[in-house]
This record gives sequence, C-alpha cells and structure tokens, in this order.
Amino acid sequence: MGTFVRWVLGVCVYVMLAWVPGLASATEITQLRVERGDDGVHLSAQVRFDLPPVVEDALLKGIPLFFVVEADIYRDRWYWTDPRVASAARTIRLAYQPLTRRWRVNIASGLITSSGGLRATLNQNYETLPEALSAIQRVARWKIADAAEVDPDASHKLDFTFRLDLTQLPRPFQIGVAGQREWNISAQVRDRLKLEPAAPQAAPAAAGTEGAK
Repeated sequence: MGTFVRWVLGVCVYVMLAWVPGLASATEITQLRVERGDDGVHLSAQVRFDLPPVVEDALLKGIPLFFVVEADIYRDRWYWTDPRVASAARTIRLAYQPLTRRWRVNIASGLITSSGGLRATLNQNYETLPEALSAIQRVARWKIADAAEVDPDASHKLDFTFRLDLTQLPRPFQIGVAGQREWNISAQVRDRLKLEPAAPQAAPAAAGTEGAK
C-alpha cells in the first residue's frame, strides 16, 4: 500500500474517531472600526472565538487551517441594486511545526485560487497556540478601499466576514467535517458604513535610535 493511500486512510479514520457531537464554537466580531484617511479606507476589527478540541487536534496532526477575511463596500442606490464600489480579501494560514514545536501564521492578500497557492506577504512564528490565535483574531488598519472609491457625500454599507475556509482542508477532511458544528467558525457584520477620522499615528523614532533586530 502506497504512502499516500495510507495517509488518506489515516485521515479518514481520524475524522471518524474524532467526531464528538457538541456545541458550536461561538464566533463574534467584538470590535469594528473603519477609518478614512488620505491614502484610503482602513478597517480594524477584533474577532473572538474558541478553537474546539477536534480542530486543535487536527492542527497538531499536521493539518493547516486557512481563515478568510473579506470586506465589501456598497453604495446606497434607491432606484436599483446597490453597486459594490470596493472589495478586499486576505487569507491567513495557521500551521503547527512539529520539529520546532512552534506555530506559524502566514498572511496573504486575496483568496487562494486553483491557479495558484498562498503567496504570503507576512510570516510570523509563535511559541504558543494562544499567541498565534491572537494574531489571527486581530485585524489592524487593513486597507480595504482607495479614497477615491468611497464618495464621502454618499451613503454606503459594509459587509465584513471572517470565516474558516473548509474548502482548503484535505479532501477526506472536507467529507468528514461536513455538517459538524465544531468546524463552523464564522462571523459576519452587515451594517451601514460609519467612517471615522483616521487616528493619529505614532511619531517615528528619532534618528540614531537602534531598532529591533
């Protein structure tokens, strides 16, 4: 029996044994702020959720998780369907590295497509899972639109979504977790867009100050 076949069978057995009916993991967006600056519209948010034991076990067994963050801005139009004027997305990959016993988070702009994998723009290692999850649950000044795309004199709506992308799991896992509430990690906010003035940025360090290596 080939190595790949044994791996597939092992994953299938694990999915069947690991399934335990339970309550769904409550996921909510506890903070949301959208700012308008000279360079564009920026979104900051805080998402709260607990990672169910069955999902954490999958991570420890070498199965990476992919979280998707999406934001769409629509301009109000009374006489027809509201047009989407701006859209942004990012993909966050969380994986456990058994050799170093560390957690790795990769963040990339856009969604994973069939034509290409994850091209991460930010990579960070963490000593513990709570530290890695804290980085995933926090969205800080993410640019979701150019300034010219959002008319300051018009009314707009915001659609913000955070979710675990189950389509990126190995195929045996996708079949095994279908319908299991433990794997339903998602939250969404649909509300009128409230643009806040950009918060003042911290002054840069004085010349000659030694930065972190």
